[in-house]
Amino acid sequence: MKYLLLFFCFVNITLSCSYAQEPGSGTFTNPVLPGGPDPWVIYHDGFYYYTNSTGNRLEIWKTKTMPGLTTAPHKTIWKPPVNTPYSKNIWAPELHFLQGKWYMYFAADDGKNANHRLYVLENPSRDPLEGEWTFKGQLGDETNKWAIDASVFENRGQLYMIWSGWEGDTNGQQNIYIAKMRDPFTIIGDRVKLSGPEFEWEKFGDLNNADNPSHVNVNEGPEILKHENQLFLIYSASGCWTDHYALGMLTAKFPADLMDPKSWKKSPQPVFQTSKENSVYAPGHNSFFKSPDGKEDWIIYHANPAPGCGCGNKRSPRMQKFTWKKDGSPDFGVPVKNGTPLAVPAG
Repeated sequence: MKYLLLFFCFVNITLSCSYAQEPGSGTFTNPVLPGGPDPWVIYHDGFYYYTNSTGNRLEIWKTKTMPGLTTAPHKTIWKPPVNTPYSKNIWAPELHFLQGKWYMYFAADDGKNANHRLYVLENPSRDPLEGEWTFKGQLGDETNKWAIDASVFENRGQLYMIWSGWEGDTNGQQNIYIAKMRDPFTIIGDRVKLSGPEFEWEKFGDLNNADNPSHVNVNEGPEILKHENQLFLIYSASGCWTDHYALGMLTAKFPADLMDPKSWKKSPQPVFQTSKENSVYAPGHNSFFKSPDGKEDWIIYHANPAPGCGCGNKRSPRMQKFTWKKDGSPDFGVPVKNGTPLAVPAG
């Protein structure tokens, strides 16, 4: 549930204009772009390809270095035809290279949030900024329920899709679902619920709007992170319109049956959350990438610069290196304050 209620940001914040890496410098500062919710990054053939939610189109940035996003070439690869079920409210695009082709997954509707579904484009070109993108259609399971935030991953030779969806046909709670895929644009079998809001920190979601439910509990933005013999599903919890938006984590150990909810253990506390001390609010909807030399792990996420900014355009992409705990789980640390010099990704 995003963009349904765009709160006015009452605190007057002036963002730094120095988002990119300075020429010849070994450091950069957050945010890496002045705006852009739901950031996604993939590294392929020596380039990082970046995208985020724009609302009305699909756009890709291409860069050798992630701190260089502000000066990187970018291109609108697709605009939806008007008056279709997928012509408006385009959210959370993800770019994947699967089985020798590029695929762009996204959520969209016809102007009514209740009609949000998942869709996918395909491009056989070596470079996703070149060639032709073909609309492959809607992607979903047989229930055809409200769905957003699709992500696709492969494990032990099987392709899976995870997403955020409703149990029924009315808004009130978003859960995380998983399903197997026959190919990058076809789901097979039934969806399985892996997570729903259960802890207090996952249940901040009051809405003060007559057109929406009075309260919505949220699990959304699922992303997969693999490390050693464990697989982590990192998700966003609570409403993005609240300052309590944070990252939670499910953990499965190889060779667990990923379609069995019992294989996944939920962490009782958030693994990444608001830092009032650093003026970083509602961090969430992340993705992961490696440094160019493949030795460092990085998280990129969006966050607000002040309290009360909600799901609007104040959200900007930020990134920082993370480490691993002794038990093999990720340690994301604390969101870094805007303007803090950080070493660029190695290599």
